[in-house]
Amino acid sequence: MSFYDGYIFFACLIPILIIAVIIGVLEKPLRFYSLFASLLFIFLVFGKEPIQLIYLLAFYLLELGIVKGYLFLRTKYGRKEKTYYFLVFLAILPLILCKISPFLSVNIFGFLGISYLTFRAVQMVIEIYDGVITEVPIVEFTGFLLFFPSLSSGPIDRSRRFHEDWLTTYNRKDYLNLVGDGLFKICLGLVYKIVLAALFYKAMSHLEDGTTIPWLIGYAYTYGFYLFFDFAGYSLMAIGTAYILGVKTPDNFNKPFISIDIKDFWNRWHITLSHWFRDFIFSRFIIKCVKKKWFNSRLQRASAGFIVNMFIMGAWHGLDFSYLLYGLYHGVLLALTEIYQKKSKFYKKNKDKKIYKIVSWFITLQLVMFGFLIFSGRFLAVLK
Repeated sequence: MSFYDGYIFFACLIPILIIAVIIGVLEKPLRFYSLFASLLFIFLVFGKEPIQLIYLLAFYLLELGIVKGYLFLRTKYGRKEKTYYFLVFLAILPLILCKISPFLSVNIFGFLGISYLTFRAVQMVIEIYDGVITEVPIVEFTGFLLFFPSLSSGPIDRSRRFHEDWLTTYNRKDYLNLVGDGLFKICLGLVYKIVLAALFYKAMSHLEDGTTIPWLIGYAYTYGFYLFFDFAGYSLMAIGTAYILGVKTPDNFNKPFISIDIKDFWNRWHITLSHWFRDFIFSRFIIKCVKKKWFNSRLQRASAGFIVNMFIMGAWHGLDFSYLLYGLYHGVLLALTEIYQKKSKFYKKNKDKKIYKIVSWFITLQLVMFGFLIFSGRFLAVLK
């Protein structure tokens, strides 16, 4: 059984959500029930592969120890950069080991959802360092880290936002509105994933052997739309499930194919991931650049930050060269967009004109689809 796929998963999900609705309608808190549901689904999904369950348990205990231990050290000794950097590295280490496992021909921390769980844990370490997290109750930490609707593929929630929902007991009217929104998202997600993604996947499969430019363009478009409807459908179902469990998990997509430039695209595509990288990698890199005086201007810092940020995002997807090239490609595009928008008089004069926005949208769409071609691995395969 896997998340949001197959009859068995939904046969288990439906009674779990029905019980959640009953609890919510009775105006009782849902937090402990959502934790129970998460542990149940983890057992059901991971139960047939005990090694994954063992790795997940080891990961949970490690991250709990890091977060609670660092909170103690931060409270007692203040901001010690060496300690902070060491613990951030330690929190990321299981993910690093997982990513390099294919090169070592072994499975190290190779369990479903490790990437997204790592984001949650590292975010807490960073915000403890910043002083905005001052307490970490173990039960709430467990509920946040292991929250099953978004465990395997996001969306990526933040602990402080989750904290508000964790403590909320909804009145009947507000909860029923939340259930209605959740059911709509689940149904829309099913249409996206089961119907539209399947159609584009079928079309894509007829184009994957072509090597001419028209065939590659067709493959890039069908792959891009398949990727969107598959992932957006999954995200909608995860968000809808979370809503019914009383957690307003943030949206992950916002009409990305109407973007008028690459920056706009990354504010619409995989939003929780791009915003996580913006807040915890790009912004931190810029601050470090200012302190160390690595660049002479704000524009140079921003351009370098985009490239570093997106290259790391590419590496997060995997150490395959296609992923690294994809990240570098988007980093360069974002840097060039930043330079163009800050320096070009033509842009400043025409940016609000309708015809300019249409042309900019068309160019952006082609750049995005070429990026998907790189991401798919077909681009490099054709070059070989």
